[in-house]
Amino acid sequence: MLKLGPYTLPNPYILAPMAGVSERPFRVIAFRLGAALCPTELVSAQGLMRQNQRTLKYLRYDAAVEKPYSLQIFGGEPEAMAQAAQVGKAAGAQLIDINMGCPVKKVVRNGAGSGLLCDVPRAAAIVRAIREATGLPVTCKIRSGWDARTLNYLQVAEALQEAGCAGLALHPRTREQGYSGQANWAHIADLKRHFPELPILGNGDVKTVADAHRMLDSTGCDFVMIGRGALGNPWLFRELVGGPPATPEERCELVLEHARAHAEFVGDALGAVRSFRRHLAWYAHGLKGAAHFRSEVNGLDSPEAVEDSVRRFFAGADTDPTAPLEEPEVDYRAALG
Repeated sequence: MLKLGPYTLPNPYILAPMAGVSERPFRVIAFRLGAALCPTELVSAQGLMRQNQRTLKYLRYDAAVEKPYSLQIFGGEPEAMAQAAQVGKAAGAQLIDINMGCPVKKVVRNGAGSGLLCDVPRAAAIVRAIREATGLPVTCKIRSGWDARTLNYLQVAEALQEAGCAGLALHPRTREQGYSGQANWAHIADLKRHFPELPILGNGDVKTVADAHRMLDSTGCDFVMIGRGALGNPWLFRELVGGPPATPEERCELVLEHARAHAEFVGDALGAVRSFRRHLAWYAHGLKGAAHFRSEVNGLDSPEAVEDSVRRFFAGADTDPTAPLEEPEVDYRAALG
């Protein structure tokens, strides 16, 4: 049985929280296509605690689809994190996920994200404070360590488990690596060996169905958390649960659906067009003519023009297996509040 806290999940495949990506529209799509859990992008605890209106917008979710609703927050102070979690609970959060892996300097210099790997007692204190304040199950997402000389994921896991962590996601890269190099899945296997009773979520370099199966088989982890592999390909979750890959018609209609939902979520037509360009680039990946399409949509400024361009491109685009995967260009500034 696949459980996180009191929640039984239908399968072991989880969408990773990604800043600027894991907004409500994309989470809803991933849930519908088979993802078992879709945490929010990282949300500032300080922003929630201060009732910052821009930050509060990140709490919006679809109660009919997002079950359970997992809210990821980041911060470095136990009291502030507990207060933020209370705000999240009042907004409907059923799981609180703590970001202890973000490598971005703006996050780390405030003792949050990967900075918590350097202060294990404080990381554990945050888990305890949130549990005591909300009564909600708390999960955490960590990295292998700060750098290659300080691989302390086992020490961190022990402290978090003792603090009552309900599940632990490991991205087996160091903060120093960022997203470069290769994720060391041996760390995931090592973590599961040492903590067999703790639900372990493996994360990193999962881009295909075969990758996900290989991670489960080779590491013994309980769940596979998929981030960049789902960008432009949320159908990966459907394939993982036995469904077919997307047809060109399905791809076109879902891209349009996502664009409309994104526009409604953002609430500003021009802003939505501009912020959705990154999604269009990911959806176009692997299709012939993708570079021309990206160039075209980067010059558009209305939802109607985007929809026309999407219909023309996706309706007949053939795959281009030689196309390299484009890494996400995420603007963390909006997410940090």
